[in-house]
Amino acid sequence: MNPAVRRLAAACLAGLLLVAGGLTFQQAIAGPGYRDDLRNPRALLERAARPRGQIVTADGVVVARSEEGPDGVRVRVYPEGDLYGHVTGYASSYFGDTGIEATRAADLRSGNDGSLTAALFSLLGGDLRPHQVQLSLRDDLQRAAAAALGSQRGAVIALDPSTGAILALVSHPGFDPNVLATGAPADGDALDADADQPLLNRAIAAAYPPGSSFKVLVAAAALGTGDYDPASPLEDRDELALPGSTAVIRNADDGFCADGDTISLQRALAVSCNTAFAALGMEVGAGALLAAVEAAGFNGTIPFDFPTAASVLPPDGLAEDPAALAQTALGQRDVRATPLQMALLAAAVANGGEIMRPYLVQAILDADGEETSRTRASTWRRAMAEEVAAALAQMMEAVVADGTGWRAAVPGVRLAGKTGTAEVPGGAPDVWFIGFGPVDALPGEPRIAIAVLVEDGGSLGEDASGGSVAAPIAQKVLAAFFAG
Repeated sequence: MNPAVRRLAAACLAGLLLVAGGLTFQQAIAGPGYRDDLRNPRALLERAARPRGQIVTADGVVVARSEEGPDGVRVRVYPEGDLYGHVTGYASSYFGDTGIEATRAADLRSGNDGSLTAALFSLLGGDLRPHQVQLSLRDDLQRAAAAALGSQRGAVIALDPSTGAILALVSHPGFDPNVLATGAPADGDALDADADQPLLNRAIAAAYPPGSSFKVLVAAAALGTGDYDPASPLEDRDELALPGSTAVIRNADDGFCADGDTISLQRALAVSCNTAFAALGMEVGAGALLAAVEAAGFNGTIPFDFPTAASVLPPDGLAEDPAALAQTALGQRDVRATPLQMALLAAAVANGGEIMRPYLVQAILDADGEETSRTRASTWRRAMAEEVAAALAQMMEAVVADGTGWRAAVPGVRLAGKTGTAEVPGGAPDVWFIGFGPVDALPGEPRIAIAVLVEDGGSLGEDASGGSVAAPIAQKVLAAFFAG
């Protein structure tokens, strides 16, 4: 064959192979990405046309369902508006899917996607109707939490310590998912630009200085060394000069926490004694404190239905800076925690030191409401020894019975808790309450753990404290739980 012809044939063959390879790549590898891309109008129409199942609470309240719009296209409707917005998320032709609508889309969408596989499945007797998602949330607790938080910016999260089931999750300000399910791009832009950040789930996606609620972990570190118990005496000071620094730590009222001599570890936690805990943090040391904090889940990732912000205690330089260690022991300086993390801390104390993996989806139901699968409770990690948890439960009970958390008390129920008032530079404090109850619950009896966070002092502004603002919110949720 003529060399020129051979070269031309080889070039043509190479071109054909290149085209074939490119087409194969686009069809087999890149194709699914194009198909599922939210900018693909065919994908949007296909998603909108396929029926979706309901999302319901543990007690049967429908929080998301599909309806046929005036143009014949199905739209998602959220009957409870913003009450469940941060949990359900939304399913939108413009904005895509978020929340449970996204994470459980495979269950919620009908299996009838027009494919040959779906047709064969149906011919063999398979049910292509969409499934329903049953949440672990209780509607009575969700409403109690939202009403108690009111117009204040913050979050309430409650869970079952023995299973990890989330019982209530409220973040305010919230948003109405109906607006995004049926609205125009301008509606989403307006919510995204809102300075109050209504799209931010403050319960899981924002981290704050925990203030004195962090003292539970300092106490856990001290008890874990074996050198302390609830009765251990700590020096009672009205002020503590920090080594290598001009800073001075004082108590909330600038006075002594007890008689000016000594105060027990239990009483120091009950009255939230700053000087005693700052000194205790330095005595326990950075290594033991960091170990206790990381055992509880800080500096890691919480396994959950949604991505969560990290709760952190940066270890760098802490051992060489006693002043920083003292401030850290008060939940200040560089410590940050999400309400979910602090609720899990309270749950660990309630559950003998073990933290269960938290979850929002309790079960998947078929189109007739029959259960097809259920989430099994599983242990995430051990936060502390069982004897440490028992001692902390005793100490935290004193916080509610005769300490800063008295406003969280529910008559006839033994409750444990801890308040927190975190200083924020240039603003009012972020305030906390964490707790659980009943302290004396027997195995198998209902229990609840809770965390409340209110930004910028809530309704009391600069005069706020965890005891005056966050504890009463927790009380209303706890009272609803025990009433139910």
